[in-house]
Amino acid sequence: QTSLDLKLGKKVNEGKTKEVYELPDMPGCVLMQSKDQITAGNAARKDRMEGKAAISNTTTSCVFQLLQEAGIKTAFVRKQSDTAFIAAHCEMIPIEWVCRRIATGSFLKRNPGVKEGYKFYPPKIEMFYKDDANNDPQWSEEQLIEAKFCFGGLTIGQTEVDIMARSTQAIFEILEKSWQPQNCTLVDLKIEFGVNILTKEIVLADVIDNDSWRLWPSGDRSQQKDKQSYRDLKEVTPEALQMVKRNFEWVAERVELLLKTKSQGRVVVLMGSPSDLSHCEKIKKACATFGIPCELRVTSAHKGPDETLRIKAEYEGDGIPTVFVAVAGRSNGLGPVMSGNTAYPVVNCPPLSADWGTQDVWSSLRLPSGLSCPTTLSPEGAAQFAAQIFGLNNHLVWAKLRSNMLNTWISLKQADKKLRECTL
Repeated sequence: QTSLDLKLGKKVNEGKTKEVYELPDMPGCVLMQSKDQITAGNAARKDRMEGKAAISNTTTSCVFQLLQEAGIKTAFVRKQSDTAFIAAHCEMIPIEWVCRRIATGSFLKRNPGVKEGYKFYPPKIEMFYKDDANNDPQWSEEQLIEAKFCFGGLTIGQTEVDIMARSTQAIFEILEKSWQPQNCTLVDLKIEFGVNILTKEIVLADVIDNDSWRLWPSGDRSQQKDKQSYRDLKEVTPEALQMVKRNFEWVAERVELLLKTKSQGRVVVLMGSPSDLSHCEKIKKACATFGIPCELRVTSAHKGPDETLRIKAEYEGDGIPTVFVAVAGRSNGLGPVMSGNTAYPVVNCPPLSADWGTQDVWSSLRLPSGLSCPTTLSPEGAAQFAAQIFGLNNHLVWAKLRSNMLNTWISLKQADKKLRECTL
């Protein structure tokens, strides 16, 4: 039994490549069971591919884990077996959201005159209504709003459409960034959303596997590793299916690497006095949310400059990329002395006192020439600044930053909707 001794309830749904079962022992959850089936053109072409269920399940589980750890709200709960995973039970919104970085495929047919390879900045969002009989027609936002859909008790209006569109772009950008270290271009992506029946919120649902995107190693279409290699077959022979399967396996192996990064980084907080510890602890806590290790040290550039420079040398010498945060109130010599003596980034984060705060901050802002240590007063801001530096080379940190931007935007959007509902 593939579900590894989970009691299965009734079958809620069956698609071309998966089945969905209720889980009586886990209310509010379902089992998503993949099939060894590959299809194209709304199942006009359909073949059994031995092992595809396990490949798809591995791919989806890794992608959802990556997105979930970044902070994207998804239906994914956990991988349950080789061919199945557990997800929150959602009422699905029957729209396929497509995000494109490069023009190819159906976009070229619908937009004659646009050459393959045209790049979209920002990526282009399109939506298609799930309707096999009419070959999934393209829809506009207006059509989706006018449909007045209601799923899981949530009516799909302008706010919900905006949230899904914004989320689609963020999810695409996170996955695009995650494939880059492997020299793979994410060309486009197709996703679906559902309304979680327990929380009533819109979450990324369904699956994201090798049927969901176009993936070109080295940005070269002739090396494509996605389902397009199956769609493009003139005829389906056992040899041709083996080639397609090898492509799917190639992706499933590499998708596990998306959860790792070669790039290291750390924040070292130098405080002028142990009385600043609580301020520094906030920086450390905020660093942890980005998955960045953070060390706290006590040193005074005024009272022990030799010791300050010795500590600095210790962190420069072991090859780990480091951002220094200087925490010194009153007269801040710590940040400027560090900045004048290291090529690593230094940021000032002075703790402000009620009595002298406004005067003290000048010692962080007014620097001798040749120094550059920016000043941020918020401990969380100092951690975020460090994360933005590391995010340039670390897709996992970047994904958290990108997800934070999205979630902040969504919470403002929802607060506005709630306020308008109260006042109407």
